[in-house]
Parts: sequence; structure tokens; C-alpha cells
Amino acid sequence: MTARALGLFEAVGLELEYMIVAADSLSVLPVADEVLRAAAGEIVSEVEMGRLSWSNELCLHVIELKTNGPAPDLKGLAAAFATDVSRINAILAPLGGRLMPGGAHPLMEPARETRLWNHEYSPVYEAYNRIFNCTGHGWSNLQSMHINLPFADDEQFGRLHAAIRLLLPIMPALAASTPMLDARPTGFMDSRLAVYRTNSSRVPSVTGLVVPEPVFTRADYERVILAPIYADIAPLDPEGILQHEWLNSRGAIARFERDTIEIRVLDMQERPAADLAVAALVTATLQALCREQFGSFASQRQWEVAPLAELFLRCARDADNALIADPHYARALGYPGSLPCTALDLWRHLAGVVQPLPDGLEEAVQVILEQGCLARRITTALGPEPDTTRVLDICERLCVCLRDNEPFFGAPSHARRP
Repeated sequence: MTARALGLFEAVGLELEYMIVAADSLSVLPVADEVLRAAAGEIVSEVEMGRLSWSNELCLHVIELKTNGPAPDLKGLAAAFATDVSRINAILAPLGGRLMPGGAHPLMEPARETRLWNHEYSPVYEAYNRIFNCTGHGWSNLQSMHINLPFADDEQFGRLHAAIRLLLPIMPALAASTPMLDARPTGFMDSRLAVYRTNSSRVPSVTGLVVPEPVFTRADYERVILAPIYADIAPLDPEGILQHEWLNSRGAIARFERDTIEIRVLDMQERPAADLAVAALVTATLQALCREQFGSFASQRQWEVAPLAELFLRCARDADNALIADPHYARALGYPGSLPCTALDLWRHLAGVVQPLPDGLEEAVQVILEQGCLARRITTALGPEPDTTRVLDICERLCVCLRDNEPFFGAPSHARRP
């Protein structure tokens, strides 16, 4: 008997990526394979750990925690992720390591420090590296949260894709956490997305403009998005190693093999409660859009890539302070106030009108809505002329926030490395 396909918002899948760093120097530590060996008894690419699974990523200093299959909702997941962060930290302690949150390491030197996963599945990573050169920030120095949302049929796929396309441009305003790379501010609050936009530039169709094209059926998606990607990569990938739907690197990608859309533009936060709060607010807003709470499905379908991509880039740069002056966009999200408004104003509005968030996550959302995204708070804490010592202090504070599942505030802290 075939299981019934999951419908809109009947389940959710989350993937959270963490960097492994040395406990003393906070430099990246490439021992994800040893963590998985400790958990499974041998080096594996994935191990089930109850409600969650642990798995490898492209680089040996990154480990992914994800829901062990679709979860019915987000209740209790913040605690589950926090528990497994503690379990991994306990494994890392004798290896001289610990986990650090955030969307990128502000001091990593990818050209020198990158070590790719070299076990099971490594031919895929080797192919990526050969074609795109993965020793760069957009490949080896990035950590994000992915949200996977299901659809049961073509009609549901179209509704979900339309809603995600509309909301995606302002997601960085909520989740940006990467104001620095190479030990200095980049001019972007979401530096991870700034480099993500161009890291597949050898084959531009792989990423497009990050915002997906306006297609609302599987047939059109495969024709408009996937077929050109496969055709463009084929001369560089004669064995067809990469010619699968996951090669598509837009900010949200259709995963027809599991009937979900995967959202990929959310930087990691400082603690699981904050990641889950971001996921909850994004998901609740998408539910409202799919219910046509703010406007019709037909009107959502009308949005072309260009204006959404321009807003996305503005939010990657300015995050919560990005200005929104387009009355059509504000109206599409039900914003009742005067324009221009900031992206944070828009998120405050959405938080007040969508379905209540699960217990325990409201407080984490309020930290963002009241004090700004994590990148804003990090920038405040760094001060106007941050040096390496100051950056390391911030990294230490982030590690402590993750360890204790506590929020990061922009005010100075007395935290120091032990």
C-alpha cells in the first residue's frame, strides 16, 4: 500500500549546519568524520540519533543535524537540537573541539583551511570542487538552516512555490548573521548570501538570480529551471555525477524526489531556539500566504524575478534595515503602515498577524524583532574598528550562546575563552 503524500504544512523537515572549531584557538577543526565515527562505531555519512540524524557536509569542519524524517510540527525540536548540540560537544571535547554557530566563520581562510569530506559520497564533492573550486567562502565557509515543506500534488506545489518566491527576498532580514569575512566587515549583513550568489558563476544557470523563476507546475519547473542547468553543466560533467535536482542552487529548490520545496537562504543563528523561531515565523507566514490571507494565489503568481531579486540583494546587504518602498510588495504581505518601511517593520507586522508560534519560540523571535537580526547584534558588539582579538571574543560568546542555548545580545560581554 502506498503511503499518502503529505499535504501543505502537514510536516516539516529541518537541517541545521554547525562548524566545528578548536576549543582554544577557535580555528576550524576538520573532524566531522571522527564525530560520526564516535556516534556510529565507524565512519558513516549519516547516523540516526532518535528524533534527529547527524550527517556530513561538503567539508570536514561542518556537521549537519536534521530531523529524522518529516516531523509533524516544530514542537519540542528546539530542545532536541539543543540536546544533540550538547552530545556532539561532549564527543568533541577530547578531540580539542566544540561547535560554533553562525552562518560563516569570520576568520576562516578557505584557500588554506578547506578539507573536503573524503569518505562515502566523495565523488560528488570532488566533482563540485573540480568544476567550481570549493576552496572559497561560498562553498567551504557557510552554515545555513534549510526548511523542507511538503506538497501533495501539482496544485499544492504551485501554491507553495508562489508563496516562497514572494517571501524569500526578506528572509535575510530576519536571519542574517554574517557581517564579516576575512576578519573584516564586507558591507553585507548577510555575507554568506553575497558570495552564495556568485559561487557557481562558471555555470550561471545553477544559481540564477537566487529567487526562483515564476513556474508553478512540475513540468514547467523541469523545463524552465532544471533542463537548462543539466544542459549547461553537461560539458563539464560528462559522467552525469551532478545532474540531479539538488544541483539547482537557487534560494529555494524543488525536491520532487521527496515532494518538498527546500528553503536555503537562512543563516544559522546563535542557538537552536533562535533557528527554530525563525523557521516557525517563516513557516507561519507561508501558511498565511497559501491561505490567501493577504492576497490571491493569482496575484502571487504575477511576481517576476527581477523586482524580487533586487529586494533580495538589498536585504542581503542591509538585512533588518533594508528599506521597502514598493506599495505592491507591501500590500502583497498585508502591510498596513506607511512607506517606506524597513524589512524589520514588515516582519514585526507579520509576526503580529500570522498564527501563534509554538510555545517557547515567541521569546526568541522577540529578540530579533526588538534588537535586530544576529548580524546587527554582532556588528554592535564588534564596535566601529574591530580587531582580531575583538572578533575572537565575539566567536567565543557565540560558542557559549550555543552551548547554553542562550541569546546573543549586542551589549559588551565579559565572556572570555577559558
